[in-house]
Amino acid sequence: MLRSKLLRRTSAALGLAALPAAALADEPAAEPDTVQEVVVTARKLDAARASVEPDLGASTYALPRQLVERLPGGENVGLNQVLLQAPGAVQDSFGQLHIRGDHGNLQYRLNNVILPEGLSVFGQALSPRLADSTELITGALPAQYGLRTAGVVNITTKSGVRPGGEVSLYGGAHGEIEPSLAYGGTSGATNVFVSGSYLRNDLGVEAPENTTRPLHDRTDQLQGFAYLDHILDAQNRVSMILGTSDQRFQIPNRRGLNADDPGGLGLTVLGQSAFASEALNESQRENTQFGIVSFQHSTDASTIQISGFTRYSTLTFSPDPLGDLLFNGIAQAARKSDLAGGLQAEGVFEVAARHTLRTGVILQADRAASHTSALALPTDAAGAQLSEVPLTIADNSAKTQTQASFYLQDEWKLLESLTVNYGVRLDAVDAYRREKALSPRVNLVWTPLAGTTVHAGYARYFTPPPFELVAGETISKFLGTTAAPQVTQDDLPRAETDNYYDVGAQQKLGALTLGIDGYWRDAKNLIDEGQFGAPIILTPFNYQTGKIRGVELSMTYAKGPLSAWANLAYGRAKGRDIISSQFNFAPEDLAFIAGHYVFLDHNQTYTASAGASYRWGDFTLSGDLLFGSGLRRDLLLTDGSSVPNGGHLPAYTQVNLAASYRLAAAGGIELRLDVVNLFDARYEIRDGTGVGVGAPQWGPTRGVFGGVSKAF
Repeated sequence: MLRSKLLRRTSAALGLAALPAAALADEPAAEPDTVQEVVVTARKLDAARASVEPDLGASTYALPRQLVERLPGGENVGLNQVLLQAPGAVQDSFGQLHIRGDHGNLQYRLNNVILPEGLSVFGQALSPRLADSTELITGALPAQYGLRTAGVVNITTKSGVRPGGEVSLYGGAHGEIEPSLAYGGTSGATNVFVSGSYLRNDLGVEAPENTTRPLHDRTDQLQGFAYLDHILDAQNRVSMILGTSDQRFQIPNRRGLNADDPGGLGLTVLGQSAFASEALNESQRENTQFGIVSFQHSTDASTIQISGFTRYSTLTFSPDPLGDLLFNGIAQAARKSDLAGGLQAEGVFEVAARHTLRTGVILQADRAASHTSALALPTDAAGAQLSEVPLTIADNSAKTQTQASFYLQDEWKLLESLTVNYGVRLDAVDAYRREKALSPRVNLVWTPLAGTTVHAGYARYFTPPPFELVAGETISKFLGTTAAPQVTQDDLPRAETDNYYDVGAQQKLGALTLGIDGYWRDAKNLIDEGQFGAPIILTPFNYQTGKIRGVELSMTYAKGPLSAWANLAYGRAKGRDIISSQFNFAPEDLAFIAGHYVFLDHNQTYTASAGASYRWGDFTLSGDLLFGSGLRRDLLLTDGSSVPNGGHLPAYTQVNLAASYRLAAAGGIELRLDVVNLFDARYEIRDGTGVGVGAPQWGPTRGVFGGVSKAF
């Protein structure tokens, strides 16, 4: 049977393990025979679908639904906070997540189907509430994974095979309130799951100063999700996914600054030169809708899935016209949109006793549009202000991108204990540049002893710049104004290519699993991203070369009511010579980086996470912690000059706790209490210096949250 063989092979190939499923089992109660038949068929088709995209030889960390529910905050937190429990996942400002030295470069998938990239910066378009399990796949990826290669976040969505629903109310510190609703059920051969939530609090973006009461930091977020599948027969299924996210953010203000302070720009607008930072009023709205339709056909010898996908996202930044102009020399209203759609057709075929063939084709097209209207003041050749009356500068652009990818690979079982997965991938992209690459991949998985797995792999990667983020500014329009850049060179970003090597091992000792994984990556045209200017929009740029190295250690334990995990990661990521989007940088930084390797601004040398959960009957106690040695900042030298990203911020440790109690006699009511940052550790994520770094941001102060939920 193809499905059972593939499942065994995949489980043996994991570089990093999740908590054993037996320790987290949560099966639905017995149902009538007809319903059970539908459930069994659905699960067989789910297993067959997973066989199309195995992570053979890659490093995988799984976060099942039951584990996420026990974390502090549970399903009420952002997906990025859940993923911070994976080895080497580094937190950053604006909710950004860095995996193995990359700034972004993450691909999100729902039930193995690619979700195109969007324009969100602060917001999380995907919620843990929709996930039955979440996997982070990284390392030397097999050929089916491409274009976004730092990590693949593959979410298996909830469905109606686990019938029932839940309504909950959660809230606490920072004025947070979050009602939510979820329901799943089966009717005949149709499974349905829907969820929705609304979040409002006064800490939408990390505070720019060390305070328990950030100024002007409200957020309102509305999210909805729906999954539907219909089983045509034992071999065929159609499914549909729909999602929406509408998130609004105030941009928080720093206190105690004034536009006419010494060291400021010293500008005057229509007779006014003073403006208190507390009065700034900027906001950003991020909106996303996505949809996926899939057809799956599975037999004992093959599985084919054909999917169509689409995503539409917009980002709108509203400035404070007077305040931004006085503080920054420019007040720019910006609206970006991106419409993406495509086709993903993949299959797995058992062509011989020891060979399993996988192949696929992915086609995608994007249409991105950027509309900006900026206020700036006219200046002379020396940069001195000529007039108090601002100029209005409109700068609009639109561009289409097409992508085509094809892969072919063979899983060859050389020996009972040795499997090689080798293949090749072809990618072609036509956007601001036309680029293409042929990328070979090979992975070896060896199981010399029961419970021991060793893997090694090589991957050639081709990563185009994030199309929807490429800046469309016309520099010449801003010359002779207070918004003119110091550097006028603006080479277009280009695709990154990498040679990536990964070696790791895993050892199971009863309920304990230990893992180690090392990686080495040499990059050409290394892609990084920065936040430049007042609009909170990330902009990609390239270093000519990059060197990324790291080692990850992991431990998981699960036996009876106790589950525990711990991860420690070491990483170094450096780049040399910025060769695109140069106008965003100071001339002295460009000159220094041209001749020196510098740390990437998001590099964190040591990162750790750990947690534990214990259950006594209906009572559960859990906790987790995050440790970071600090992101990069500029190093100030005694002569007044600085080394870009030459220093790092102080180390920090954040501890969180959670407790929940299920009132079985009350019909499924559950109470929970969460404490975020138990010891109120005050730490700075960013201090406002570094390559492509915006304003300072601080980690959360201590917060107490509570919730009540009712199952039905």
